Amino acid sequence: MMLDVPDKCGRADGSVEVLLLLVIKSPPVNYNHQKVLRKTWAKERLQNGVWIRTLSNVGTMTSSNGTFFDTFFNPTLKQTLFLEWMDRNCPQVRFLMNIDHDVLANTENMAECLITLNDIDGSKHLFTGHLIQYVGPIRSPGSKYYIPVQVQESESYPPYCGGGGFLLSGYTAHVIFNMSHSITILPIDDVYMGMCMAKAGLGPASHVGVKTAGLPVPANAYDLDPCYFREVLLVHRFLPLNLYFMWNICNIIYSGVITQYSLKLSTVLKCLDRLLYLCSELVSGM
Repeated sequence: MMLDVPDKCGRADGSVEVLLLLVIKSPPVNYNHQKVLRKTWAKERLQNGVWIRTLSNVGTMTSSNGTFFDTFFNPTLKQTLFLEWMDRNCPQVRFLMNIDHDVLANTENMAECLITLNDIDGSKHLFTGHLIQYVGPIRSPGSKYYIPVQVQESESYPPYCGGGGFLLSGYTAHVIFNMSHSITILPIDDVYMGMCMAKAGLGPASHVGVKTAGLPVPANAYDLDPCYFREVLLVHRFLPLNLYFMWNICNIIYSGVITQYSLKLSTVLKCLDRLLYLCSELVSGM
């Protein structure tokens, strides 16, 4: 690794204090997205006595001196390298959210959801997200998801969760890491996670709050209406400015300044003025 962060979780012994580790997959060229994430949902914080920590899983734009070359065909290798890092530096982390850089994540909802679990220590199997099943390899050479028979003979994949974002326990992360030692790398990382779980006799579950295919809204509605985003865990595909806008307007609503049921025009205008200032500040800083 060119830039390691072994103290991210407080070393191996301190990692038990980490409730949620946000593992953000990002290409090295997406600096604007990374900057926005550090200002919004990926900000590290102490919540209810436990930590939410953030780790960026980024490769390099060129391959030299043993560094990891970040390309579309290397995401599975990126995942396995992270799992190796976790096993060494953050072995007692309770839960992890593996997530893409262009996602709006409601980490408040995630933390509240996890705190209510009976096994809050992450010692039991949990792997949940946008469940995909009853599908198999794409054999068309023109597809970017093309998998030749030489790589994957079977015509079906085990159930898996879409790679835009999925939530898993520390226990399951260690199981996947251990299984990866004996399973040949498949270029499609989310499918590979499903393969590792299947070998261990485990499987993923669906979560209604994970929207890796986007969040459908009524045809006549504003597609950035925060009322549609308040109850979800994550929504995929956000440009940096839209992500920054949505995060701040949702936080204003959560703070109780306005509600989705009773909006005073003067208050709304003040909120919009504040958001325009925040967005212009962001743009000027890029």
